[in-house]
Amino acid sequence: MNTPAKLVTYVAGLAVVFGAALGVGSAVGEVGEVGAPPQATAPSESADAGHGESTSHGDQNGGQNSATTKPAQAAAQDTPGGLQVSQNGYTLTPLTATIKPGEPTDFAFTVTAPDGRPVTDFQVQHDKKVHFIVVSRDLTIFQHLHPEEGANGVWTVKLTLPEAGVYRAYADIFPTGASALTLGADLFAAGDYAPKALPQVSRTAEVDGYTVTLDGDLTPGKSSKLTLKVSKDGKPVTDLQPYLGAYGHLVALRAGDLAYLHVHPDGEPGDGKTKPGPEITFYAEVPSTGDYRLFLDFQHDGTVRTADFTARAGAATAGPTASPSTSPASDHDSTPHGH
Repeated sequence: MNTPAKLVTYVAGLAVVFGAALGVGSAVGEVGEVGAPPQATAPSESADAGHGESTSHGDQNGGQNSATTKPAQAAAQDTPGGLQVSQNGYTLTPLTATIKPGEPTDFAFTVTAPDGRPVTDFQVQHDKKVHFIVVSRDLTIFQHLHPEEGANGVWTVKLTLPEAGVYRAYADIFPTGASALTLGADLFAAGDYAPKALPQVSRTAEVDGYTVTLDGDLTPGKSSKLTLKVSKDGKPVTDLQPYLGAYGHLVALRAGDLAYLHVHPDGEPGDGKTKPGPEITFYAEVPSTGDYRLFLDFQHDGTVRTADFTARAGAATAGPTASPSTSPASDHDSTPHGH
């Protein structure tokens, strides 16, 4: 065969081989997948379990879901209340933008549901549908107020921020059909601001002639029994009055991030076993070591008073130093309470 004929035959052969290759490529997918072993397109579950990733986009999304969803859900469940403005689709929305220090303000807010509409149906907790707690960021000022319900899911409360600075507001709520939760948002009172140091750890508080002593220690991750004893002029107070369905209410806030912790009283008035003082017992579970601020509200002689403490979790809360209450509760019609 002459040279031109050989070349024609060779080129024709290449065309056949190339065409066959294109046919195979079209049948199995993109060119980059041609050389992959058959099992690579369908990775086994054991491979994903060992490496936490997948070789295909669909499986990779599935791997991310299985690897991160459960830890994320666990983290959400472990997050204390009050750290988020929105949780489980419910959002705390302040409607009042300006608050001047020292001036009473008609503060308004709504709680919106997952569908974006204001919530108008709440379960009653401790005789109220909404408990509104406001603390200064340095945890030296504490108020617990009870807003009034208006039209279209708008709540209003007479709020006075006594000093310039940053405050944290909590809405402690139980939307009907959902679960109880605490939402939090920052409030601002414009002006010169000098944060105060956290009050020292103490087992004794003095407020309006009353002395309240704290017995018990906070242990992270465990339910801790706290007993607070109320006395006046050196004599035990044995005729505490019910306030919002209990002889006392306690709010615990973690220093640093102001995480809001639910604290439950042991017993209630009229149950046949709970005495009206001098001791009030609570059970609290704190998530971590560190300092916490405790605010106890109790009612006697028709007036609600607030005693405050600094306690340390993970170490003894020793120290006899008194911590005078700085709560402005007695200055307001709506007095504070704990939950």
